[in-house]
Amino acid sequence: MSTAATTSIEEVAAANGDGHRWFQLYWPRTDAITISLLQRAKKNGFTALMVTLDTVSLGWRPWDLDVGFSPFLKGVGSQVGLSDPVFKEEFKRKNGGRTVEQDLDAAAHEWSADALSGKAHIWEDLELLKKHWDGPIILKGVQHVEDAKLAVAAGVDGIVVSNHGGRQIDGAIGALEVLPEIAEAVGDKLTILYDSGVRIGADIVKALSLGAKAVLLGRPWIYGFGIAGKEGAREVVKGILADLDLTMCVGGIKSLAECSQDNLRKVAYGGDVSSLN
Repeated sequence: MSTAATTSIEEVAAANGDGHRWFQLYWPRTDAITISLLQRAKKNGFTALMVTLDTVSLGWRPWDLDVGFSPFLKGVGSQVGLSDPVFKEEFKRKNGGRTVEQDLDAAAHEWSADALSGKAHIWEDLELLKKHWDGPIILKGVQHVEDAKLAVAAGVDGIVVSNHGGRQIDGAIGALEVLPEIAEAVGDKLTILYDSGVRIGADIVKALSLGAKAVLLGRPWIYGFGIAGKEGAREVVKGILADLDLTMCVGGIKSLAECSQDNLRKVAYGGDVSSLN
């Protein structure tokens, strides 16, 4: 569950029942709010903490601007913050006693400014999260071998090799490009997950073959959800898993454990300047 969810931590937990729950933290500027989010997540059965590294501020997204897609400014995708007791009390204190409910637009702006503040965190700041979280910690948004090594040194349990689906930095390298380097450097020291651009079964085979233990899905299931709700999301995931089975079958891969670089060949196409080296 993301900090940018449209539903509160408590509501998601109630709906999820006995399901496994991970909490994806967009790290607020205010430590007291961060601690409150972690406490709420723990209290509601979330067992792993995924810390988003690549979105301390939203990237420049012309497509979103062109279509007027700014949901956070209207409180959509801000429910985790707007329902947080520490944030609500702080908002009330700063705004002459007005509550979040009385001034939703102002509260949404203030929450966005805290959750996406542009404040840089350093490796030592992870100690705050460790102090208030007793489960696994995964760092999401690693794109460099040295950062992966620093994650190991910081004692986290896993990383997600990701460029945030290409939405944060225009021209960022593809996450798949750096995955094998990172896996070679730290794959035996922590768990490596992968996301960004996973759409079909072959994408999953490539990621697993290059060193990821699992992949994450972002936009595909949201598209299905937008079309047909819960059943639409389920059908998208089922379709991708079916395509994974077909890809493995046709490729002669009997199990996920057989996904290795032996199954792949990197092919350079016209315009790929790396092919000139």
